Amino acid sequence: MTARLVAGVGCSLGCPPDELVELVEGALPAGELVALATVDRRAEEPAMLAAAAHFGVPLRTFPADALATVDVPTPSAVVARHVGTPSVAEAAALLSGTRLLVPKTRSEHATCAVAECPE
Repeated sequence: MTARLVAGVGCSLGCPPDELVELVEGALPAGELVALATVDRRAEEPAMLAAAAHFGVPLRTFPADALATVDVPTPSAVVARHVGTPSVAEAAALLSGTRLLVPKTRSEHATCAVAECPE
């Protein structure tokens, strides 16, 4: 059976859509991507919408206070200061999934982490 995957993603304002798509593609292990997940303040960010459309999956969003409750392997004080949660990508992936498969990876303007989704 193919693993069902969710990619937690974060990005800075104005992130180039191609950069986010390439980061997600590079982070994905074998499996079926079923959703992208991020912080709610990025719900209308063009890169997020373009990536969700590119992969043909929904974009799930969570408030920063919900993301802040998730224990993650690589929290960031900088992200906590600017977004109100020490993690976007890993926390969003874990809130949507069950087990982190790929910890946070970075590009210049974006982050991605991948979790397995429940069946």
